[in-house]
Amino acid sequence: MTDHKEAITILGETIALGESKEISFDVAKLHTFNSVEVPVIIERAKKPGPTVLLTAGIHGDEVNGVEIIRQIIAKGINKPKKGTIICIPVINVFGFINLSRDFPDGRDLNRVFPGSLKGSLASRVAYKLIHEIVQEVDFVMDFHTGGSGRFNAPQIRIIKGSETLDNLAENFGAPFVVYSKNLNKSFRHTCNKLGKPMLLFEGGKSYHIDDNVANHGVNGIKRVLHSLEMLSSKFKVSKPKTSCVFINESKWIRAKYSGMFKASIPINSMVKKGDVLGNITDPYGKFNHFVKASNTGYIINVNELPIVYQGDALFHISTELL
Repeated sequence: MTDHKEAITILGETIALGESKEISFDVAKLHTFNSVEVPVIIERAKKPGPTVLLTAGIHGDEVNGVEIIRQIIAKGINKPKKGTIICIPVINVFGFINLSRDFPDGRDLNRVFPGSLKGSLASRVAYKLIHEIVQEVDFVMDFHTGGSGRFNAPQIRIIKGSETLDNLAENFGAPFVVYSKNLNKSFRHTCNKLGKPMLLFEGGKSYHIDDNVANHGVNGIKRVLHSLEMLSSKFKVSKPKTSCVFINESKWIRAKYSGMFKASIPINSMVKKGDVLGNITDPYGKFNHFVKASNTGYIINVNELPIVYQGDALFHISTELL
């Protein structure tokens, strides 16, 4: 990553080295004709270097990611000693206002990339993000959470076979690095096709801010920026408490019965095949089914909903480590 641009152009505005700017990403107008604008916060050092994009809130109900980027800005971590840091804390501002995953047109923004200039509302936003922001960057970190009451252990998701991503993920220092394929029409898939490496962070669950997850995200960003020689010297970098576990394969343990569910194993745990992970009961005290580990592995996601139905995902467990 050796960007040496004297000036970059974001959303039609030129930003020179050493400049700071907040530009409005004019998303659309509401049916009331009020404008909806997303702030894009840009900090450029006087010394050239990589251009890093930090994004969150592609899904409006994933507030923990928004909190991570908020802290990065509030603490001044986004002011690099070289290069450029661009922060977009809330991409899907429509969903964020209503704590909804999707856009008002009912579409999942993370399934319409690279978008279309004449497509749906979500598609137009995706198009503008790719063509007027992402084209100028070298590297992306995108922040997500688990959905539907499922709590994700802090983890980085990347495609397999990229030495650059492996190194960046290890520098980030999340407890887990999960190899997963890029989903078609996702933000990550489009960035990959454009040659823009992306670390996708998952941690916590929707509608919830978790301090531990937020700390993992903030510290991970600091470590990556430090590895790129972009982090200001006034910020300390702490080593991860544990080494990253690289997960090659994983699977979901699903509910065999409907009922009231309670997990009894903490997230991040290493379990052995046959260990009891939780139980499913009925409201009348007549039924008690113990959910057991199907194999030895790490628990990287736990369903925290009290009511589950047959077939619901309860635990995400590693099946093969690298």
